[in-house]
Amino acid sequence: MITLGATALLYPADAFAFKIFGITLWGNSDTSADVIDPVRYTVTLDTPQASKDMKDALQSSSMLVQEQEKPVSGDLGVVIKARDDMDRLLATLYEHAYYGGSITTTINGTPLDKLPPNPTFPRDTPVAVNVSVVPGPVFAIGQIRLTEDAQKLDPATYDLVSGKPAGSLLIIKAANKMLDDLKAQSHPLAAISKRDVVADHASNTVDITIGIKAGPVAPLGAVGVSGTKAVDPAFVAKYSRLNAGQPYTPEDLRKASDRLRKLGVFSSITVDPESKLDAKGAIPINIKVSEGKFRYFGAGATYSTIDGAGVQGYWGHRNLFGQAEALRLEGTVSGFGKSTDTSKLDYSTGVSFSKPGYLLPSGTLDASIKAATLSTDSYDANTITGRLGYSYDLTDKDTVSAATSLQYASVDDAFGRNHYLTFSVPLDYVRDTRDDKLNPTEGYRATLSTAPSYEFRNGTIFTNAEGSISGYYGLGMENHVVLAGKLAGGTLFSTGDLQDIPATRRFFAGGGGSVRGYAYQGISPRNADDKATGGLSYVTASLEARVRITDEIGLVPFLDAGTVSTSQVPDFSDIKAGAGLGLRYATPFGPIRLDVAVPLNPYPNGDKYGIYVGIGQTF
Repeated sequence: MITLGATALLYPADAFAFKIFGITLWGNSDTSADVIDPVRYTVTLDTPQASKDMKDALQSSSMLVQEQEKPVSGDLGVVIKARDDMDRLLATLYEHAYYGGSITTTINGTPLDKLPPNPTFPRDTPVAVNVSVVPGPVFAIGQIRLTEDAQKLDPATYDLVSGKPAGSLLIIKAANKMLDDLKAQSHPLAAISKRDVVADHASNTVDITIGIKAGPVAPLGAVGVSGTKAVDPAFVAKYSRLNAGQPYTPEDLRKASDRLRKLGVFSSITVDPESKLDAKGAIPINIKVSEGKFRYFGAGATYSTIDGAGVQGYWGHRNLFGQAEALRLEGTVSGFGKSTDTSKLDYSTGVSFSKPGYLLPSGTLDASIKAATLSTDSYDANTITGRLGYSYDLTDKDTVSAATSLQYASVDDAFGRNHYLTFSVPLDYVRDTRDDKLNPTEGYRATLSTAPSYEFRNGTIFTNAEGSISGYYGLGMENHVVLAGKLAGGTLFSTGDLQDIPATRRFFAGGGGSVRGYAYQGISPRNADDKATGGLSYVTASLEARVRITDEIGLVPFLDAGTVSTSQVPDFSDIKAGAGLGLRYATPFGPIRLDVAVPLNPYPNGDKYGIYVGIGQTF
């Protein structure tokens, strides 16, 4: 669902502006009305001796430059902003190892340090601010001294090498990494005792002294929980998976915080060690939480020119019995605009329940029942599905799960109207190393799944074997371009014929999450009557270049391809491909997605293009 926002200031006429997604498309977006006693200024940043990279860094760090379109409050506001800018520019010089530079600032021709306490500037023209920066020479690292418990560390491991540029961030990060490494060796009270940086302007070198007191080695002690009201504190301690006696590491504390945050019941979480050891020489841990709202409801919408529009509504409770048990009720209606026949609309409703920490801290019990009608270009199906499963986190990146499922399906497809009752045992493995689940810039996600099944009405035994992997690689320091790719495939083994397997379990491809430009489940082998039958194997692949234009707006050229075969090994005799361009708008809950795709080799009388709107990246 996309929300468009427009703002217009009609008087005075030159202030008229139109905005969409927070971007001014035309007109002047005047912000002076939001500032008391607004004073405008112009700024000149003179950096004659700086390299191009240094000039860019100074420009980026200067708030005078970055915010020169915004007025400040009062004449003194200009002076305050200029003084703050000198500190920022000086810090930028130090970050790039320039310790002998000079910064000179004048306002309306008067040096900053010569201005009176309460200056007054003429208001007939913007106040002229001139900043001159002379970086001076680059300073190199000179002598390196590691003292106390830091002596056993190798400074080269932390990029501290004599002769290398002595950037201030390099030195700060090195000391912090040394501290982190000592804490990771179960020294919870480790602390930096000295971090001295002395610049020698005669030799243009910087001597560095870093001292760290490691303190005693200590295991985890008692785990305390505070801030809970409706959530059981004993459950919080258990689910954190922090146990008394295990070695102390900051990474385990970070993982515990992430783990508790994913429950969705807390608005804030801190997991910190005490400042001293207990009587047994262990370090107590404090988990401090603030509970959020447990009940929630909402609605959403999707749109595709091929598959129509859809709406969704849901209600949920995140803490049903006091241990983060989650209950969710939801319903959807989709297919609006695809057909004028309301009987062709797709409906679904369901209820799901999950209980984290069931039996084991790393285990989750889940149960669901769902009824749905689905009308695709390949088949129509009415289904009722019940599921009971259990998942277990092997690590923070690896999860295995097993379930039992019973599904009744009434299917109308190329083989006519048939009814199926299928019992399945889905088994899954997922490895997820992505840095962000909603908008990843690095890492990968791999899945393996199988579901041994028995269809009672025909006595058919069948099973699927599927796998997928998606990977992400960011380019540049700020990941302005992210290359993303996905490869998926599967095969079906059966004791019966193709029609003895429910269409909901046969393989199809196509749609917004598969091969864009084609209808959902529209890619399939066809019989002599040109009706889609579904297949016993498939392969799909997608490539995207996610290009960030602004902090909110991105463009995504993409290419999808897929094939479905009646054999158990794909024969690639009929490959369908789609290409297009997408628009992304970043939000706190994931990017809003608008994709326009065209099929490169469409079916006869097939769609010539597809437009897809949703929330989140395609994969």
